Amino acid sequence: MIDIQPIKLRFGIIGHSPLLNHAIKVAAQVAGTDMSVLITGESGTGKESFSKIIHQLSTRKHNTFIAINCGAIPEGTINSELFGHEKGSFTGAAGTRKGYFEEADGGTIFLDEIGEMPLDTQAMLLRVLENGEFIKVGSSKPQKTDVRVVAATNVRLVQAVEDGKFREDLYYRLNTVPIFVPPLREREEDTELLFRKFAGDFSERYRSKPIILDEEAKQILLSYPFPGNVRQLKNLVEQMSVLEGDNRNIDAQILKKYLPKNAPRTNTLPALSGNEKAKDNYSERDLLYKILFEMRRDVTELKQLVLSILEGQGSAGMLQKYEHLFDDVDKNRDSYSDTNSNLPLYLNPSNPNTENFRQNQNDQQDNSAIEYAREVEEENQPEEEPEEETLSLEKKEKELIIKALEKNNNRRKYAAQDLGISERTLYRKIKQYELDK
Repeated sequence: MIDIQPIKLRFGIIGHSPLLNHAIKVAAQVAGTDMSVLITGESGTGKESFSKIIHQLSTRKHNTFIAINCGAIPEGTINSELFGHEKGSFTGAAGTRKGYFEEADGGTIFLDEIGEMPLDTQAMLLRVLENGEFIKVGSSKPQKTDVRVVAATNVRLVQAVEDGKFREDLYYRLNTVPIFVPPLREREEDTELLFRKFAGDFSERYRSKPIILDEEAKQILLSYPFPGNVRQLKNLVEQMSVLEGDNRNIDAQILKKYLPKNAPRTNTLPALSGNEKAKDNYSERDLLYKILFEMRRDVTELKQLVLSILEGQGSAGMLQKYEHLFDDVDKNRDSYSDTNSNLPLYLNPSNPNTENFRQNQNDQQDNSAIEYAREVEEENQPEEEPEEETLSLEKKEKELIIKALEKNNNRRKYAAQDLGISERTLYRKIKQYELDK
């Protein structure tokens, strides 16, 4: 059993929220390994603190720790910054330069805002994670490095993968161990503790008495959503500590002057439902119910699709609609798992330890659709009429795939486009029908 209280004291973490405690426990448990970690959470929640916990509690603690904001480095120079460059490799390269991965050999690199990293840099980072190798800009000689990578993002990487802005293989390689840092609005019980801590810190810095909230002001503070999270709260306390002069008692009227009237809501990570009230709390049971309702809706749509096919609509359209429905199920399931690394494995398909979960679900849905079509077909087919041609969806689907492959000279990319499905689904179908033999 890990005692997280000494960790909180050592790294200055304030709060008793169960979500926060769980994140600290995961960070402490994974620190002793060399596994890659992906820290997710909104801006201002303190994700860098967790990277420091992982480094300082690891065997690499005496070696270099480098924190890099990927979004702050221009796209044209990020490869040079991370991996170094040779003299004359580009205009202005007056000499050979070591990159961060060479400087941090034996230590830890924290890549903040990993979602802002260009695609070509992502490919180079993947090579470091897979083989421990990198190549300097302007060089052809691979170099070895032993670096532990901890990444962080405040955006939904699953959506970035779907949009083609982030490599899927890199996402799963980074997401070996996910850590979710909760926003301040989900840590209501910690808001007052943090306020007191910051008030005490600024009273020492500015040599004044700490500011105090009355009861009405406390209620306003606790009900405010704090879209900027802990960073915004800290700035708020500092403003009042400096600008209120000798007035150390903060009432509701004074507090309202410092709170933005139209505060933006930062929901860069996926919301679990349309209700965005600050006090919404989702248990595992609630999430399971929601997933089941979503699946039930998709199955209903699938039944309607199969019935329309039996009434005479084309099979090519069927394949396209199948792909749409199954992709919708994938998106729904990903959105739940991406926001709740806390979920059990059977509800968290993004966990690499259960990466076959999603593929199995897709295959089960494909097979369920075919089986359901067969049942409906048998129920609606008159027994006295001989069947002139097969109505089996599976055979029709196989025939269409064979025709598409023959038409495009076995070029699967174009065959998938003709069928209106993704290459991923086409590969799975080819394997299922043993067409690759």
